[in-house]
Amino acid sequence: MPPTVLIVEDTQSLAMMYQSYLLPTGVNTLVASDGQTAMDIINKVPPDLIVLDVMLPDMNGLDILATLEPDNSPQVVVLTGHATKEMAIQAIKLGASDFLEKPIEADRFRITVNNALKIKNLKQTVTQYKNKYENGKYFDLIGSSKQMQSVYQIISSASASKATVFITGESGTGKELCARAVHQASNRANKPFVALNCAAIPKDLIESEIFGHLKGAFTGAIANRVGAAGQANGGTLFLDELCEMDINLQSKLLRFIQKGSYQQVGSEKEVKVDVRFVCATNKDPLIEVENGRFREDLYYRLHVIPIELPPLRARGTDIIEIAEALFVKLALEENHPYKSISEGVKQLLMQYSWPGNVRQLENVIRNVLVLHPEQYIDTDMIPALPVSTKTQTQHTPIISEQPVSTETPAFDMATSQSEVKPLWLAEKEYIEHVIKICVSNVPKAASLLDVSPSTLYRKIKSWEELE
Repeated sequence: MPPTVLIVEDTQSLAMMYQSYLLPTGVNTLVASDGQTAMDIINKVPPDLIVLDVMLPDMNGLDILATLEPDNSPQVVVLTGHATKEMAIQAIKLGASDFLEKPIEADRFRITVNNALKIKNLKQTVTQYKNKYENGKYFDLIGSSKQMQSVYQIISSASASKATVFITGESGTGKELCARAVHQASNRANKPFVALNCAAIPKDLIESEIFGHLKGAFTGAIANRVGAAGQANGGTLFLDELCEMDINLQSKLLRFIQKGSYQQVGSEKEVKVDVRFVCATNKDPLIEVENGRFREDLYYRLHVIPIELPPLRARGTDIIEIAEALFVKLALEENHPYKSISEGVKQLLMQYSWPGNVRQLENVIRNVLVLHPEQYIDTDMIPALPVSTKTQTQHTPIISEQPVSTETPAFDMATSQSEVKPLWLAEKEYIEHVIKICVSNVPKAASLLDVSPSTLYRKIKSWEELE
C-alpha cells in the first residue's frame, strides 16, 4: 500500500498545488482545510505523514503537533509563511521532522516529503526489531535459549503465511503468548486476535461461542450473537485446548476451515470470513486421534506448522530472564518497591524443576511480592516449593555425577554428660552432612529433610552469625 499524506492547508489553491507536487511520487493524499477536520482524519485514518500549516482558521497548527503521541505517530512537516527561528525550534521540539517556509518549490517539497517518509519507515523497522529481538524478547515471549530462538524463527518464517499454526507443550509454557506472537508478527497484527478456551466452555455452548447464534435459536438466546469466528474476521482465531472440543463439533470446525464459511446456530445463511487459525493443546494430539477423541482429518488439516514449546526446566537461564521480567511486571501491579533478586534466589530458581512451568513461576513470584515488602528479594523469602517425584527424578537441574544417597549417618548415643552436644550444633552437623551427600544442592537436601529450602538457608545464615 502506498503511504498516505495529509495536507493541512486552509488556502484551497495551495492545497491543490501541494497535491499536484506529490502526483509523481504515487502517494495517497488527503486534504483538511482546518484544524478540527485534520484531527478527525488523524483519529480515523492515521496518515503516514502530515504536511501541516501553522496558521489555520480555528487553531495554531503547532497545537495539533503537540497532541500527537511520540510513539507510532505520523511524521510531520511544518509549513508557514511567517517563519521565525523560535517557531522552527518549537516545531522540532514538538516532534516535527522538518520545517518549510512558503513559497515552496516543487522539487524541494517532494524531497522533503520523501525524506520524512523514509524516516517513518526506518522508525517502524527499528520498532519491529526491538519488539521482536531486544533483550532476548520476541513480542511477549521471553528467553534467549536455543530452544526459544528456534521457536522465534518458526514464527518469523510463518508470519507472512495464512497457514494454520499448531502449538503443543505442557500446561503453563505460554502457548497463548506464542499464539499472540504469531498474530503480532503477521500482516494481521492490526486486526482482531480472538482467543477461545475449548476446555472452559460447556459442550452445549461451545458451538454458539465459536459460530454465534440468532435470537431464539435455543433457550436463553435472547439476542443475536456474533461468535468468535465473526469477531476474528480479518485477524486470528486462537483455539486453546483444542483436544477438549466435543467430537461432534469437530466436523463443523473442519468444514469451517475448509470452506472459510459457517452457519450461526439457528440460521441457514452462510457467513464467509477471512480468519487465520492458531491451535494449541497440552495433550499429544496423535494419541487423542488413536483413542478416537480427535478427528484424524481435522488433525492433518490443522497440523500445518507445528510449534512445540519447551518446558521451563529445559530452557536453562531463560528461567532467570523470565523471573526478573515477572518481578518487574508484578511489582507494578502490586505497587511493590522491588529492586532486584539475590544470586542465591537465582540459584534456587535454577535448581527447581518447575513442573507447573511459567505459570507456577509467576504464582511463586506474586506470593513473594505480596508477603514481603522489601526492595531486595533473598532466599529466605521464597516459599516452600512442592516437589513432584516424577519431575524431580527425570529433570533435576544441576545434575551431579555422584549418586545422591538418602541414607542418614548413624550418630552414636552419648555415653556421658560431657559428650552431650548443644541441640543447635547436633542439628547443624546433621544438616551439613545431608547437604554434603546432596553435593551442596540445598533444595535437594531440603526435600530429603522434608523442610523448605528457605528454612535451611535461614539456619545456615544463623550458624554463620554464631561462629
